[in-house]
Amino acid sequence: MKEMSEIFRKYTSNKEIFHDLMPFRMREILLVATIYDAFILEHDSMLSEMIFGDYHQLNLSSAPRITSVSSEREAVEKLRSRHFDMVIVMSRINRIDSCELSQKIRELDPDIPILLMLSDNAEIGAISQNKKLLNYFDNVYVWNGHSELFLAMVKSIEDKLNVINDTQIGLVRIILLVEDSIRYYSRYLPLLYTEVMKQTQRLVSEEHLDEMKKVLRMRARPKVFVAHSYEEAMDIVKSFKDYLLCVISDVAYPKDGVMDDTAGIKLIKDVRNLNPDLPILLQSSNSDNSAIANSLGASFINKNSDSLMHELTNFFYHNLGFGDFIFRNNAGQEIARAKTMDDIKERLNNIPAESLIYHASRNHFSAWLMARGEIQIAQVVFKTKVTDFKNAEGLRSFLINVGGLITKLKTKGKIINFDEGYIGEEECHIFRLAEGSLGGKGRGVAFINSLLSNSELTEIIKDVNIKIPQTAIVGIDEFTTFLETNKLTKIVHESLDHDMVKRRFLMGSLTSELKDRLRRFLERVHAPLAVRSSGLLEDSLSHPLSGLYQTFFLPNNHPDLMMRLNQVMEAIKLVYASVYSKAARAYFEAINYKIEEERMAIVIQQVVGVTHEDRFYPDFSGVAQSYNFYPFSYIEPGDGVANIAIGLGKYVVGGEQAYRFCPAYPQLDIVTPEELLRNSQKRFYALDLSQNAMDLFNGEDSTLLTLDLKRAESDGVLNFTASVWDHSDMRLRVGLDGPGPRVINFANILKFESFPLAKTLEMILGVIRDAMETPVEIEFAVNLEPEKNGKPSFYLLQIKHLLRDEKEYLIDLEDLSPPELFLYTNKGMGNGMIDNLADIVWVDPEKFDKSMTREMAIEAEALNEQFKKEDKKFILLGPGRWGTRDRWLGIPISWPQISHAKVIVEYSLDDFRVDASLGSHFFHNVTSLNIGYFTIPFDLSPNFIDWEWLRKREVKSQTKFFVHTRLQKPLRIQMDGRKGIAVIFKEE
Repeated sequence: MKEMSEIFRKYTSNKEIFHDLMPFRMREILLVATIYDAFILEHDSMLSEMIFGDYHQLNLSSAPRITSVSSEREAVEKLRSRHFDMVIVMSRINRIDSCELSQKIRELDPDIPILLMLSDNAEIGAISQNKKLLNYFDNVYVWNGHSELFLAMVKSIEDKLNVINDTQIGLVRIILLVEDSIRYYSRYLPLLYTEVMKQTQRLVSEEHLDEMKKVLRMRARPKVFVAHSYEEAMDIVKSFKDYLLCVISDVAYPKDGVMDDTAGIKLIKDVRNLNPDLPILLQSSNSDNSAIANSLGASFINKNSDSLMHELTNFFYHNLGFGDFIFRNNAGQEIARAKTMDDIKERLNNIPAESLIYHASRNHFSAWLMARGEIQIAQVVFKTKVTDFKNAEGLRSFLINVGGLITKLKTKGKIINFDEGYIGEEECHIFRLAEGSLGGKGRGVAFINSLLSNSELTEIIKDVNIKIPQTAIVGIDEFTTFLETNKLTKIVHESLDHDMVKRRFLMGSLTSELKDRLRRFLERVHAPLAVRSSGLLEDSLSHPLSGLYQTFFLPNNHPDLMMRLNQVMEAIKLVYASVYSKAARAYFEAINYKIEEERMAIVIQQVVGVTHEDRFYPDFSGVAQSYNFYPFSYIEPGDGVANIAIGLGKYVVGGEQAYRFCPAYPQLDIVTPEELLRNSQKRFYALDLSQNAMDLFNGEDSTLLTLDLKRAESDGVLNFTASVWDHSDMRLRVGLDGPGPRVINFANILKFESFPLAKTLEMILGVIRDAMETPVEIEFAVNLEPEKNGKPSFYLLQIKHLLRDEKEYLIDLEDLSPPELFLYTNKGMGNGMIDNLADIVWVDPEKFDKSMTREMAIEAEALNEQFKKEDKKFILLGPGRWGTRDRWLGIPISWPQISHAKVIVEYSLDDFRVDASLGSHFFHNVTSLNIGYFTIPFDLSPNFIDWEWLRKREVKSQTKFFVHTRLQKPLRIQMDGRKGIAVIFKEE
């Protein structure tokens, strides 16, 4: 497997090419001018403002900073004190110090570009009489009052410095301007640069690009070279003949050291010998030269034309690949035209073979692609020759497929602005339905998509489709607008009645733009949908906010489109409202955040699953972590752990009886067959398809079914996931042959690899862990039913950081004396020391009744409220799983109900042995706050709780199920995060 950096190099290659273009940029410019000229430029022409405006208008990167000085002494001092990228000397020609200044600058920095700018046209004649002046400067211009001249001067130097790099790395093309008149090229060059950038910007605006990528794409614009003589021009033509986009030439300029009135004509003829089809524009103030240009197959522009800019635009649009692609025959006659990539693909199917060969042999296809910034594809087409194919049909097939590849590469692994044309393709896309941040969950899905689209995972695991579901994201800007336009800001901060908040949100209106996009989305998408939260702070490294916000599953099967639209909009509004729920408010209070800091994006995904009569669910789903906090046997923490279950993933993240295994050792049983029989999955969740109208106000379970496993067996889902307990042999038999209790242990998949789940998880966890440089958790779902390509599908639904504090806090076991300890566990989480807790709230194991866990949750919440009022923290002990949805596995509380617990202990009993809450939303929220989280297995040395000591302590209060013990002195709690060891010392 390639290194992560190489995988992402593949994903960002075009982007990296753009970054690598134009390594030399003029950021600091020293302007040397008389006090008068500097004043006129700054105050009359407002040079700095105009330069900035030009850069901003043309979507260029940051404008250069111009520093003005008015004397030779000041210029030298500035150059000695700081770095400058170029110098512009604005000089009246009667001043003789310009050349001396240039010499002194060269002594300080021999390579710095120095340009001379004349004050007006009258000084051009003096230059002509003193040609030696030109030896001191890289070029000479004349000020014409337009700030665009500065832009052209800067870009001309940048192009000269970058041309070798940019042509070799990015296949960037070159426009050659041959002109010796200072006055004319000072006027013409700004027009040329402006046109190049506007045409490039026009093409960029048609792409699905964000603002940064638009700026980067501008770097791939054609370079402009200026030559002042025939020899200079031919040197450039020969050096860069494969990269020339066009030649724009005057008629008269020096050749062989003297003025030649036909040098331009001779240049065109010589260029035609090297490249017969290169676009050439002849410019002259003499209209008679138009006929000569036509005879040489060149275009013509009159220098004195009142419509010069318009004519230049037409030349660019029709000849340089910025406009339509015009298919021609061997005689040069137009036979077809294509405006877009779809057009060109369609035309390629039908145009004659001679036209294909005509354009391919002249690199017309690569030029057209390059103008659109498709560097990678242009490089492939550029290097491909007609002779590489047996016949024209082979060439045609190649070009058609390249066109398809361009479209695919544009969107593959990227977030694209909503376009219903992409819906239904085999490739899964992420659509942006509204602007703004994607939120935590949205960022994770987008990252997964980019990784899967460009890594080698799909090549390594060839027997499985690994992908994300079709996804659309509503950015956080819609949430902000929703609160403002519906005047909800005051309500959410003043009202603690969450039902009232939900009603007011449901009465609010989403923007018309989002409604329209949702309607168009639903016109194409008829599969069940999950409307998920994606808070700005959700799934962050320090505060994952797991399970705090609502997710709604929608059948999306009502025959009326508007009903389906209303259901989706209701779900979005209720997810918005869940930001202000009691649980969310309590969590934000606990982490000392203000709830107004949170903003909500929405992730809309197709639900993974298969239809079984009136129910919809995947064969199985689960959660996998790259780090195992509770390893055993020869399993290392870095081998990871996974929890899987039949049906929707709500069962797993809710902390119910999922099957646990290690992806690195899938055949190793973590629990005994007898324990597995006792604690195997008994029910599952599915989406109810029988009701196409529902009341989402009642909560996220309003569209879900809780079903017995017999229903899954009748659906054929248990064939690869279940075993049967054989009472006669007292062992598990893989498969469903014979009578006996069904035990969900996924033996066919994990032990006999009917589906490569363990290998898939191990590879994906490794890749994502390396990319995020932290332990990670993924949520996934699997459909075993083969798709069109004959493969089953593994869907990645979500990724998040898995907090693991590795700060050095070491516990030396030799220093521990068991009689001094109230609690010891080697299955602890947390790191550091706590020495300010004197309160213990505990469920007496001798009085525990697992049928009363719901009532216990109510009491626990009341006790928590009491500690909240006293602003105290406490140690909480209870049997089974805290935070489970299944009341038979433990006490079914949510985290805000015990938010003032600083240490949480889960202990097992002889008749109540339950695994820890690993992988649940509750687990994430607790561990992210560095709350001590300890597990005490039953009768598993050296883990213990000294119940006898605890019962002898003074009881402050007692409820039906809980005992509150308040000690005279705080306890000392130590947690070794690396070893997973935690201890609580008795009072000193």
